[in-house]
Amino acid sequence: MRRRFVLLALALCLPSIFAAGPKRPLKPEDFASIRDVDEPNLSPDGQSVAYVVGTVDLAKDKQPRNLWLAKWDGSENRALTFGETEQTHPRWSPDGKWLAFLSSRTDENDNDQLWILSSAGGEAEHLTKEKGSIDDFAWSPDSKRLVLVAHDPDPREPEAKEKEKKTVPPIVIDRYQFKKDIDGYLTNRWSHLKLLDLASRKLENLTSGAHDDVLPAWSPDGKEIAFVTKRGAEPDRTENWDIYLIEAKAGAKERQLTTTPEADAHPDWESAPAWSPDGNTIAYIHGGDPKKIEYATHSLAIIPAAGGAAKILTPDLDRNFVQPRWSPDGKSILAVLEDDGAEVLVRVPTAGGAPGTIVGGRRKITAYDVSRDGKVIVRASTPDRPYEIFAAEKDDLRDLTKQNDAFIAQIQLGRVEETKFKSQDGTEVHGFIVHPPNESAGRRLPTLLRPHGGPQSQYANEFDFEKQLFAANGYAVVLPNPRGSTGRGTDYGMGIYAAWGGVDVQDDLAAVDDAVRRWLADPDRLVVGGWSYGGMSTNYLIASTTRFKAAVSGASISNILAGYGTDEYIRDYEYELGSPWAHADVWEKISYPFLHADKIKTPTLFLCGESDFNVPLLNSEQMYQALRTLGVPTELVIYPGQFHGLKKPSYILDRYQRYLGWYAKYLRK
Repeated sequence: MRRRFVLLALALCLPSIFAAGPKRPLKPEDFASIRDVDEPNLSPDGQSVAYVVGTVDLAKDKQPRNLWLAKWDGSENRALTFGETEQTHPRWSPDGKWLAFLSSRTDENDNDQLWILSSAGGEAEHLTKEKGSIDDFAWSPDSKRLVLVAHDPDPREPEAKEKEKKTVPPIVIDRYQFKKDIDGYLTNRWSHLKLLDLASRKLENLTSGAHDDVLPAWSPDGKEIAFVTKRGAEPDRTENWDIYLIEAKAGAKERQLTTTPEADAHPDWESAPAWSPDGNTIAYIHGGDPKKIEYATHSLAIIPAAGGAAKILTPDLDRNFVQPRWSPDGKSILAVLEDDGAEVLVRVPTAGGAPGTIVGGRRKITAYDVSRDGKVIVRASTPDRPYEIFAAEKDDLRDLTKQNDAFIAQIQLGRVEETKFKSQDGTEVHGFIVHPPNESAGRRLPTLLRPHGGPQSQYANEFDFEKQLFAANGYAVVLPNPRGSTGRGTDYGMGIYAAWGGVDVQDDLAAVDDAVRRWLADPDRLVVGGWSYGGMSTNYLIASTTRFKAAVSGASISNILAGYGTDEYIRDYEYELGSPWAHADVWEKISYPFLHADKIKTPTLFLCGESDFNVPLLNSEQMYQALRTLGVPTELVIYPGQFHGLKKPSYILDRYQRYLGWYAKYLRK
């Protein structure tokens, strides 16, 4: 009986690492078997790791996220929370007695609130019941207080409206940027800091005003809090985020620390300021020229906490850094470094010098943590393995979570190859090709060109279910990192500045030509498709060439004028393109897929979320209407209630099935 109980407990806590039978190719519904492992947090003694596991429940059409705990020595790996909602952002108290996290489990409007678990066991306790959401928090060094990032409530919450039987008030807009995906219309709702006393449960306001205050970090002595904010008469007009300091008590007055016009610790980088162990210095991520927007790389910097001149620690390294953390001895700073198809963990000496690699290789690291005694964990993936949490020790990685081992052991994955080739003007472009699992040497394959989104992002050495699914269905999947991509410096990124659909189209086509030259791609069976800027690239490509038999364009735009004032990118437009009335020629030039839609002959499937404020539905509707009017085979698929990224599992599955069906339909002809 005891042995049966132990075996049952292990089965409930962790997917089995054993898989029977031959390996098989991926199927669309297999996406629900991938477990999303994220947000690792080491306990102060370095013996336990709290982390988040996201799963997919196709039957209930939900994607719950729950907390898990793994022991450093591998002796334990079990779930801490259960349920159908999202439990995220686990953070140990410095004394190791508590694990705080965010959850919307009892909130009628699905707003995250702060919860706490005792490390000794027991039920989770609900600490906050704010009308708005708690978006972030940080423990004080003595574990007696927490600083919270609290977002103002939305008076138009549908549940509140139904409960109170009141008419929803009108939406009054007076902000420069007034739309954002998921958040919707941006009225005067802001995020501010609040202090929570753990013993009394008393909550006090720390900051206020018509601005957002985010990414708080306590000083080692617990007297001050560094945070990131964007101030000024109209902060929406700039990206000039700065670091401020405030004494950790109600009524205190904040003081500005960084003063450059570049963004300092921009919230998009998810990198809070980091105090040195002695409290004298703050490390942070410093942005590039704001006029170059996201094309410019962001660097690792330090500044005296008392004020003074900042210092860029990596002035000659034109690569993106994120997530600064001080080493326990205060002599160096750890950070994640993005570089040409990989993201690695490095150590940068504060006295100067080149970064040293802690965890390198051709992989992608997105998160890490360090204990007081120097233990290091990383969230990492490689092309043949989904993200897991690893202990970094002795120049090796030891898997602590093993959430995906059982599933991957059953699956026959395609080989992923890194590529280099020359574009039309001689520029060297890098990328990847995913080969079908059962490819035959010397046999040309139907080939999918899959441009990435962003455009300021890159394909990297990580597991990608979608690309493996295409490969499992017999496609060679071509994944270029054209100009505009990150990972190769500011100049490479700036290659498409105010010239979308120019050299990046050349680079994408060069990737296809390279695959044809190598006798991999069948030039008569080419298809193309992408999402977001990948969808935009698709539109540019099919308006430039008729060599593709079919196309899929997701959440894209072609008439760029239609984006002005209807999406969330107003600052980007003004910086990169200028205003439409002053630079009409630029706006017209990059809108050529819509203005010259009569050149498109490729059957194209358009897809978009109904509630997408990132690249709104109207842009896909315009292109669908243009091709329908012109008699080009086309369809428009609208996912009700979905934003830029689909969240409902049934819609995600539907999209995979439509991708494969659309391509197969036109390759059969």
